[in-house]
Amino acid sequence: MAGFFQRLFGKGEPHVVTIMPLNVEVSVQPSQTLLEAALAQGVAFPHNCTVGTCASCKCRLTSGQVKALTDFGYTLSKEELSAGYILACQARLKSAVTVEIESQAADIPAPEHFDGRIQRIVDLTHDIKALSISLDHPMNFVAGQYANIRIDGLPARSYSFATAPDRGGRKEVTFFIRKVPGGLLTEKLFSGQILSNDVAVDGPHGTFYLRQGEGPILCIAGGSGLAPLLSLLQFARKNRTRRPCTVLFGARTQKDLYALDQIEEIGREWLPSFKFLPVLSNEPEDSSWQGLRGLVTSHLTKDILKGDGENTQAYMCGPPPMIDAAITTLTELGIALAAIHYDKFTDASFVKH
Repeated sequence: MAGFFQRLFGKGEPHVVTIMPLNVEVSVQPSQTLLEAALAQGVAFPHNCTVGTCASCKCRLTSGQVKALTDFGYTLSKEELSAGYILACQARLKSAVTVEIESQAADIPAPEHFDGRIQRIVDLTHDIKALSISLDHPMNFVAGQYANIRIDGLPARSYSFATAPDRGGRKEVTFFIRKVPGGLLTEKLFSGQILSNDVAVDGPHGTFYLRQGEGPILCIAGGSGLAPLLSLLQFARKNRTRRPCTVLFGARTQKDLYALDQIEEIGREWLPSFKFLPVLSNEPEDSSWQGLRGLVTSHLTKDILKGDGENTQAYMCGPPPMIDAAITTLTELGIALAAIHYDKFTDASFVKH
């Protein structure tokens, strides 16, 4: 009878999670998620949205059992689920467990608060703008990370840096912002209704960054997902990274292509080889376009990987269907899950507007 009431009212004994490779043990109460308990006890557990949409808190369950508050499959691919990955923000413990997280880079700076002002808003396409913000003091960040910005008292929204970091920090940061129908921020931004130039910025955040390695780099972007990849590639070029690189950029039509001059500049100075492949999904058949057509993921082949899938690292940013389809294809081509890194667009209803 006591066990029945414990289950009914959510009371019971806490369980312990062992977090590797930190080799840290955390006590998790029945009412807590794994992530909540880890953060409450000072563990630097990777996370972002905390509502199960971004996959930043993804970790691999190596022993024990958890209960999912929401289906992990909403965010994680079937390959990740098969490999034992869970979302710490949506996991409650049913027993003692052990999980593995990816160690963060040692040079990831701690987030800070910044006061900023909008300096420029530039149209990139009909539904993507570049927003540049000057800050009250320099921000240090790692290429590929993001910041939360708050304008006109609206809820904070998360956007990736579209430029590489500078030594000593950047006093001006740029983001690519895509219009989301019904989005509180983007509707005002695209209609010219932003009433104040003052912006609150919090960052940097995120664990999307270039890992160490000597093998090829494969980048896949969709829409405004080009922003963190531009940051990452500019950083790699400035630091004279010598790894073959291929960039696939999925867009709808020629008018949706942008930042081509920046990509061309990166390619001119990249050694040993750099290939840029734009792919258009809705370009009219009778247009002048001579490039690739279809879904960007349909062009992931052994030829793209140059037969070196085992050593290739993949970096992707874009909508969930693109990310999920790419993970399936890339693992089939021999790229390990641990070598596939992504920043998945979350639902507009949750975080990114």
